[in-house]
Amino acid sequence: MLKSRCPVQQRSSHNGQEGSLWSSGFGMKLEAITPFLGKYRPFVGRCCQTCTPKSWESLFHRSIMDLGFCNVILVKEENTRFRGWLVRRLCYFLWSLEQHIPRCQDASQKIMESSGVQSLLSGRAPGGAGEGRTPDLVEREIQRILGHIQAPPRPFLLRLLSWVLLRVLNCLFLNVQLHRGQMKMVGEAAQTGSPLVFLSTHKSLLDGILLPFVLLSQGLGVLRVAWDSHACSPALRALLRNLGGLFLPPEANLSLDSSEGVLARAVVQAAMEQLLVSGQPLLIFLEEPPGVPGPRLSALGQAWLGLVVQAVQVGTVSDAMLVPVAITYDLVPDTSCDMHQASGPLGLWRGALAVLWRLRSCWGCLRRVCVRVHLAQPFSLQEYTINARSCWGGRRTLEHLLQPVVLGQCTIVPDTEKEQEWTPTTGLLLAFKEEDQLLVRRLSRHILHASVASSAVMSTAIMATLLLFKHQKGVVLSQLLGEFSWLTEETLLRGFDVGFSGQLRCLVQHTLSLLRAHVILLRVHRGDLVVVPRPGPGLMHLARLSAELLPAFLSEAVGACAVRGLLAGRVPPEGPWELQGIELLGQSELHRQILLLLHLLPQDLLLLQPCQSSYCYCQEVLDRLIQCGLLVAEETPGSRPACDTGRQRLSAKLLWKPSGDFTDSDSDDFEEVEGRYFRLSQQSRCPDFFLFLCRLLSPLLKAFAQAAAFLHQGQLPDTEAGYTEQLFQFFQATAQEEGIFEYADPNLAVSAVWTFRDLGVLQQMPSPAGSQLHLSPAFASRDNQDKLEQFIRQFICN
Repeated sequence: MLKSRCPVQQRSSHNGQEGSLWSSGFGMKLEAITPFLGKYRPFVGRCCQTCTPKSWESLFHRSIMDLGFCNVILVKEENTRFRGWLVRRLCYFLWSLEQHIPRCQDASQKIMESSGVQSLLSGRAPGGAGEGRTPDLVEREIQRILGHIQAPPRPFLLRLLSWVLLRVLNCLFLNVQLHRGQMKMVGEAAQTGSPLVFLSTHKSLLDGILLPFVLLSQGLGVLRVAWDSHACSPALRALLRNLGGLFLPPEANLSLDSSEGVLARAVVQAAMEQLLVSGQPLLIFLEEPPGVPGPRLSALGQAWLGLVVQAVQVGTVSDAMLVPVAITYDLVPDTSCDMHQASGPLGLWRGALAVLWRLRSCWGCLRRVCVRVHLAQPFSLQEYTINARSCWGGRRTLEHLLQPVVLGQCTIVPDTEKEQEWTPTTGLLLAFKEEDQLLVRRLSRHILHASVASSAVMSTAIMATLLLFKHQKGVVLSQLLGEFSWLTEETLLRGFDVGFSGQLRCLVQHTLSLLRAHVILLRVHRGDLVVVPRPGPGLMHLARLSAELLPAFLSEAVGACAVRGLLAGRVPPEGPWELQGIELLGQSELHRQILLLLHLLPQDLLLLQPCQSSYCYCQEVLDRLIQCGLLVAEETPGSRPACDTGRQRLSAKLLWKPSGDFTDSDSDDFEEVEGRYFRLSQQSRCPDFFLFLCRLLSPLLKAFAQAAAFLHQGQLPDTEAGYTEQLFQFFQATAQEEGIFEYADPNLAVSAVWTFRDLGVLQQMPSPAGSQLHLSPAFASRDNQDKLEQFIRQFICN
């Protein structure tokens, strides 16, 4: 994907010496070559075969895997209908004029004529006419709410913005890549007649501008984008509405018994139904933007998704095609970070100045980033709704699942799903039935899992992972080149795509140039270079980048930390690898340790599919450890070999079970697996790989351990925000003392506080000043606090 532009340019004379270090030893020629594994490149983004088997079979055929990528912002003379020297200079302008933008009629009249709004006007529905309000007053209020929600898109503004964006994006990015095969799947889904609903991750405020531009350029028409009204000023909201933006009225989040809230929710539902009937594509962000401490899943995104689900269930539209979307950057543009950190909503002038500042910083500097847009396989909402309800089972709170084990009161870990919902339920979603609320929450988690699984791993994530978890003291460039290639191959072999190709040395040069603020280059004898992570808070930035690689290795990382916890009480952690390899690890013991760690880790990190039980995931983790060579089967004396199936007797129970259909009665039959044992492999590569996997989860686990150690120092009672700030300041002070900064992250402090609240360590109690956190009686003693810290530290490998 780095085909035609050299990504690095030496700096000016005042920084010439440093520039010579960066350029020495690198080839400057970029070529379009097939990366690393011959012609193998995984095609990611298939939908869930358990929940949507019919959708999994349709809209996909093998030929689309070979269609390759296109650079959306690369517009030439060939992309227009005209030819000539003048066309080559005006191709951006001509291209924007040729984009198909269907004229959208004002939907206000159709919404006013809908059955829901007419019920409000006639007084048959609560919150409408009557109750002291005349029909004319209600009609004016409905018109006001509709004006806040949407406006007819303006074709002139859309074409003007497309032309401006094309020039700006070419200045900001090297390329914006899109797989033609993924686009073909979406195009075939659009021909089914069902409306398209794109549900995306959220990496930057630019996503809401970039994704509609990409899909408009591919002929999908004007994309209606659901924006957060609190993040935009009134002037910016007015502009975005004229470009196809949608905004939720603030009255929709009022209480259920409020007449204004009932009216606003009814109008929003009618507007959504009309939007879906018209067939216009819709974009919803299911993830909170980065830099916003809190839950990963967006409450606003779930509210908009709930409206779509409700419209399908009441029969307004027969079905809707859901398309998980992900967007990945080498580095998220600095402008978006500044916007998130600034106080108050984003205004037109502040946004324009931020973009101009970013363009100025890019002027004369070719350290621009690459972008990948991923469109996963569309699937039917109607099919998911029918099949997903059969996978629902009982759930228990984290306090009931884990607290007795932590305090040593119980050794049995219930094989039950964990109930952990950190995303607050808005007033719009509260108006739905409880069963529908659960459906929306599970569907949003399912889609976010699909989006993350289809995301490509960028070169900066691979480089940050290597520098942070393998070579924090520095690495020679020649060795770094080999390990960059190794980690890329391992990522591809796990079914995750990478967002780059080209010559290896040029890729590493491009990546190091992007991370220049966080690494140091030192010249050694023989002209080689040593790459050293810059000590200090910059390590926290590398930790955030490395988190993009974690989904590819999450199963192995959970398994490695579980093995570490199992060996913690048997072998000293500083003991040699050969000593740890002597220990026999029973399969039932491994299952128990994996289950303990799964309960401890937040759902926002794991993003497990709701249709997959914990038992299935534990077995998957164990299988991954065997496949990657870390565990080898060990036959105990006198036992029948695991491969000997000839003498197995048929039992009264069937030996197979449907995937995900495991209950306490039929999944805990360990008579056959209790005799299975494993050892750690003694291959030369295994110690380093085992340590690498354990360190992938170390920032989060260290944050939890430090939070446990802080319990006796924290000032309680306090508000949740106040105690989180106390904990974050403790993280920063401890990081300065130890020189380990990767866990000094405010998001990790929030995760620790919320996990301890779910675990029953902290209790939320009402007070005249508002809800406050108290230390629970179960963890008031120092002994129980130490038990909690020891329980967490058993999974950490130093």
